Amino acid sequence: MSQILTDRQAIREWVAARGGNPVLMDVPDGSGMRTILQLTFGQDALNATGNEGPDRVDGFQLVSWEEWFAALEKGNLALEVSDDPSGGNEAEFGFVER
Repeated sequence: MSQILTDRQAIREWVAARGGNPVLMDVPDGSGMRTILQLTFGQDALNATGNEGPDRVDGFQLVSWEEWFAALEKGNLALEVSDDPSGGNEAEFGFVER
């Protein structure tokens, strides 16, 4: 089962319960740039070999929640998550249109 989260506090609580952090990446899109949203989980991901620096994970930039939520809302997106009350697998999320 899954649930759709749009409330900022609910999203932050779901991510925090799984040790996650908000990240963004700007990528070329034709003549402009497009922002890709993602979440990264666990300190191991932040300290993994091959990171581009202390604030980057696989090309994604660690950002504030305000920046992340601005990108989420600009894309008219919501977070679809597992509703497993025990925490479940942090990989069980995706982005869907609101």
